[in-house]
Amino acid sequence: MPSPVTIRPMLPADLDAILRVQAACYPPAMQEAAAVVKARLDAAAATCLAASDADGVCGYLFAYPSRLGRVTDLGAPFGIAPDADTLYLHDLAVDPRALGRGLARALVEHLLDLGRGLDLPHAALVSVQDSTRFWNGFGFEARATSDAGLFTYPAGAVYMARPLD
Repeated sequence: MPSPVTIRPMLPADLDAILRVQAACYPPAMQEAAAVVKARLDAAAATCLAASDADGVCGYLFAYPSRLGRVTDLGAPFGIAPDADTLYLHDLAVDPRALGRGLARALVEHLLDLGRGLDLPHAALVSVQDSTRFWNGFGFEARATSDAGLFTYPAGAVYMARPLD
């Protein structure tokens, strides 16, 4: 039986484990450098979560306050919007050893609750690796955006958004 999982704020000490999970979940072209991942955590610690069990970090979700329609370039630091109206979910990953335990769902639901607590009316993301059906299950729908950041993602990436209220 798997050990219980705790969802908690991500810590700087989690960086190596986060990079390990990232490498297990994404092809090299989509893996982001340690310095960028650390800068994101430094910029938006209140909206970055880690899931951990007895064996350590087994999942994570990076997010930050942004504007509807804006897309962070793959591999770029977060640009926190002073006039944010959207919680932008940038990166969700679950270690293959922890699949099937509902971690992705728990991380997303926890973060959407955080976004509501910040009084942000929207949530948005870029769906990659054929994950649009997963995100549809949370109420996200494909939306048009003219932000050039979308084109820094692999072919097939889809900008998606939903209301938070």
